[in-house]
Amino acid sequence: MKSPVMISLILFIGISMGYFTNEILHTGTELPSQFSEIIPAVLAQTPTQKESPADRIKMEQILVFDDKVVLNVKEAQWSQFTDTHSMEPLISSTANAIQLVPKSPGEIKLGDIISYESEFAEGIFIHRVIEIGKDQQGWYATVKGDNNPSTDPGKIRFSQIKRVVVAIIY
Repeated sequence: MKSPVMISLILFIGISMGYFTNEILHTGTELPSQFSEIIPAVLAQTPTQKESPADRIKMEQILVFDDKVVLNVKEAQWSQFTDTHSMEPLISSTANAIQLVPKSPGEIKLGDIISYESEFAEGIFIHRVIEIGKDQQGWYATVKGDNNPSTDPGKIRFSQIKRVVVAIIY
């Protein structure tokens, strides 16, 4: 018989990789009783779908050679990040990014990570677009740091957006 630690490890790996179904779990494997309630609850959970950034760099623009990688992207700009922790674990102060300057509000999509100037604080902020709308003043986006508990204050107007992240390099 396998030890409880070994069974726990197997179950953790199997559940996290999506290998187990109720049929597999009930065929020939003797599981400790504490798992009989946990496993169906874990399997019944559906991950929350979140918007991903728009796909701006196509596969044919990524050239991989033995001695270098070339991103064939016009007007790209390079960025570094400060250590605010607002976009961790995706972006930390040791990451680098390639960004593009958007030409119109239609280029900004839900899930995009944008650099913008806030009306409420000094500096450039890099956060994710979680809502896009229109009001009496026109187009706006609502943004939030992935690691922040709430959205950034105010509506972000297109004139405040400086760049859109198209690649993060670690």
